[in-house]
This record gives sequence, C-alpha cells and structure tokens, in this order.
Amino acid sequence: MQYREFGNTGIKISALGFGAMRLPEIEENGTYRIDEEQALAVITRAFELGVNYIDTAYGYCHGNSEIVVGKALKGWRDKVYLSTKMPTWLVKDKGDYRRFLEEQLQKLDVDYIDFYHFHALSQERWENFVLKYDLLDEAQKAKEEGLIKHISFSFHDEPEVLKQLVDVGIFSSLLCQYNLLDRANEEAIAYAREKGLGVVIMGPVAGGRLAASSKTIQQLLEGRSVSTPELALRFVLANENVSCALSGMNTIEMVEENAATASLDTLLSEAEVERIKEAMEENRRLADLYCTGCDYCMPCPQEVNIPLNFRLMNYHRVYGLTEYARAQYQKIGTTENLKGKKAEDCIECGICETKCPQNLEIRKQLKETAAALG
Repeated sequence: MQYREFGNTGIKISALGFGAMRLPEIEENGTYRIDEEQALAVITRAFELGVNYIDTAYGYCHGNSEIVVGKALKGWRDKVYLSTKMPTWLVKDKGDYRRFLEEQLQKLDVDYIDFYHFHALSQERWENFVLKYDLLDEAQKAKEEGLIKHISFSFHDEPEVLKQLVDVGIFSSLLCQYNLLDRANEEAIAYAREKGLGVVIMGPVAGGRLAASSKTIQQLLEGRSVSTPELALRFVLANENVSCALSGMNTIEMVEENAATASLDTLLSEAEVERIKEAMEENRRLADLYCTGCDYCMPCPQEVNIPLNFRLMNYHRVYGLTEYARAQYQKIGTTENLKGKKAEDCIECGICETKCPQNLEIRKQLKETAAALG
C-alpha cells in the first residue's frame, strides 16, 4: 500500500481509503439494515491490506453506516483514521453541531473523530448554515476538547468556491470529486495542497460510471490494456496533489483489486497522464457536438428529460460506457437523480429544436438514443 503525506497534519494516509457509503444492505418490508457479517469482513480485509482511512457520514446506509464502522474499528482504532460528516443542511440552531457530534460519537462508539467534516458544503450552505449559526466556533470548541482532531469539509459546488473555503484557514482536509470524466476541480485541488490541506477524492470511478467496461477508455494506454476501474483509480492517484482516493467497496474482491492498484510503485507516467487528458478532452468536445447540456431545450411538454437522455447517449457513443448507459436509461423516471421521461416518449412536436442554440436535430437524436439504449 502506498502512503502519502496528508497535508500539514503530519499523518501518512493510505492512497486507498474505504468509503462506507455503499455497505451491503438487506431490505425487509421497506426497512433497510446492513449485512453486518459481510460488511465487517470487507472492511477488515481492507484494514489487513493497509487501508488506514475510513470515511462514513451521518446518513449513509439509512443511518446505519456509522454503527457498523464503529464495530469494524474494534481492535483497529489506533491504526486507522476515522472520518465522518455532520449533516450541515439539518442544522436549525447553533447547538445542533454538538448534538450531532455527540450522537455520532455514540453511534461509532469512539471517544474522538479524527476528521469531522461539514458535509456537502456549497456557497449557499456555507453562508446559510455554517456562518449563520457560528458553526466554526462550535467546531473549534470540539477540537479544543479533543472530541475531534481535525476540522474538514466535503464539497459540492464550483471550483472557485472550493478555493474560498480553503482560504478560510481552519480546515485540515477536504473531500471532493475528481475523475477521468470530471476534472473540474483539478486546479482547486492543487491550490488546496499548496495551502497545506490534505485532499481526499470521492468518486474516482465517477460514481460507478467507470466501473463498467469501456474499450474506449481501456485503450487509452499505448501498448497495454487495463480494466476501466483500474485505469480510473490509477489516473486519480497519479495526481501528486491527491492524498487518498475513496472507494465504496462492498466485496472482498473489490477491496483486493483496488488495494493492488494502490500498492503499485508506478501508476502512470506523466506522458500517459497527458495522453489520457488529451483523449478525454477530445471526447468531451465530441460529446458537446451532440449536446452541451445547456438545458435551453427544457422544459419539454411531454416531460422528456432531453439533456439527461443525451448525456447517457454520450456515455455510450463517446466513452463506450454502454452497459452503464443502458442501465441508467431504464431507470429514468424512477429516482430523484433521473427525473423526467425517456427518449422513446418524444412525440416529435419539435418545440425543443426552436430553442436549441446549437440548432441540433433533437428529434432525430432522441430516436437514436431510444434505439441504442432502450
């Protein structure tokens, strides 16, 4: 296992971190519980292979993740750094910070948390929750009392906002997204590291999009081929500004494969990284020819989510992520993240084409999407 400097904390953190958001669950009559036997076996195997950073949160796995992570830490507490997150958006008054912290300490059955995050910060949540309720003061008090060792934040907003949060000067580390398909935070990550923060990456395989096989991506390395998930993880870890990449592992096989990747002495050469970036940038430009995702075509009178359908079509057509694209297409209209209707529900009224700044043949492309993914 590779170990890296974690900002200015003085800690050496494993290049691979365990993300406890996707622990195996069992559903019984609408109630979810974690398959503890399997989850504990998977987490323990990660610890045995050198993973020394585990990340959970208040709401993960229907509120049960912290309980199981606490059980997994028995016998490992002095060897593993524990990260969890306070649900920032649920704060109603200043005292909620301490209330959540004490509840989480109890669920985890620990005396302290190594890295306690403000969960999913954005400009809006920073202003309307953290600053409004003086939560930085509460965090500092908890740190002085030894209940938390480091104040951290996870992030979902524009890169410029990430830099502003780094400049606050109170944070030891951050957690943000970065992967082959989304490199928007690349410059901000470098800025954070320069300022002494440890950088942990979520979604190194793009939230599962890169877990599927893609010949397009597998062939990005000249003269050799690796699996899509392995290349995605190697790409993230090849960034010198990344301290650790989280993976939401729920089988021992996944743990062993990822641990093997994170143990490689040589991940990718500079030339390979640049080749990958150039290829993915070209793919992005190609995707933009089909749809830039500007949303000007919306709303559709038939509630067809045109940008979503085209985004999935691009995963298939441009990136070769056909298995993922088809699976997601079938789920359109069933979840909050996949709102609206499928391409096949288009009645060809043509209203969308009158609003498209690219003058795309939207009706034709929707037919192609329905044929390819339906």
